[in-house]
Amino acid sequence: MKTIQRAVDLARPGDTISVRGGTYALTDNITITTSGTASQPITLSPHQGERVVVDGEKLSASHTPVGGSIPRAERGAVHMEASHWRISGLEIVNGPYGVYCDGCNSNVFARLSTHDNYESGFQLQGASSGNQILNLDSYGNRDPRKNGESADGLAVKEGSGSGNVVRGARLWNNVDDGFDAWKFASPITIENTVAYGNGFNRWNFPDFAGDGNGFKLGGGSPAPAVAHTVRGSVSFKNAKHGFTDNGNPGSLVLSRNSTYGNAGTGFDADVSAGTARLTGNLSVADQRPAAVGTGTVADGNSWNVGGTWDAASVLSTDPGPLTGPRAADGSLPKAPAFLVPRSGTAVGARF
Repeated sequence: MKTIQRAVDLARPGDTISVRGGTYALTDNITITTSGTASQPITLSPHQGERVVVDGEKLSASHTPVGGSIPRAERGAVHMEASHWRISGLEIVNGPYGVYCDGCNSNVFARLSTHDNYESGFQLQGASSGNQILNLDSYGNRDPRKNGESADGLAVKEGSGSGNVVRGARLWNNVDDGFDAWKFASPITIENTVAYGNGFNRWNFPDFAGDGNGFKLGGGSPAPAVAHTVRGSVSFKNAKHGFTDNGNPGSLVLSRNSTYGNAGTGFDADVSAGTARLTGNLSVADQRPAAVGTGTVADGNSWNVGGTWDAASVLSTDPGPLTGPRAADGSLPKAPAFLVPRSGTAVGARF
């Protein structure tokens, strides 16, 4: 078949689409609306590990003018409204969003790379549940039409649905936030995920509006109360906070996470007063380590333990091993010394 879209249109439950290596320069976005089933998912992946690049540069929506709106059907180089798919190994670039998934359930997205898109690299929204986003690399995404206000590495926002999991992602150098859960009304679980370098104006946008949080765990007007969970993750050298509740009054759970060198607060959880629980987290050389509400449970964190937590207090502040090539199975590279306390104190993430 000549196009990925043709294969997608013909796919039925249980089918596998194996894409030959090369760059697929789109003139229309890839639209997925047929669903698989729980016992017969549809698979989309490169042929025998070949490099497949889906390039949305020629899509008109990629070049929406400042102040303009992208029509819903044109959002995403890959636009998906379907369930029970297994999509892996694709590199998706220069699209009006990389992957845009609305009303998607029980999908597995693995080892995707979404970068240099003209909106968020990967966005999941609407009534979406049971999705797994595994070992995603999403970086360099920006939104000229909004001067940096909304292009995140990964956004699970503006919707609801239980059982969505993010694991092993790396989200860096995006114009707005690394991860954004704005107005998503159901709990999300995030594990072993890395966010850094977000929120800087690398594109010289006028009236720059990027936020620059590593992990934005809520928001809205009013913000829904949602008990997102983040464990074993790290956020460093972002333009604002490492982790922030962003107005979410819900029972956030943050355990064994690390922050380093953020321009704002390492752990900003002052709105979720009385309900959030922060345990075993580590803040190193952030503008300030934490801002927590008076009733928030904060126990066994570096700022509770006391002492000086600076670069000299950890084995290494060099993120190089963690930001290098992934393992053959797509998992994060090993970084056994990164932000590990010299004292052996059981705080922070381990990679």
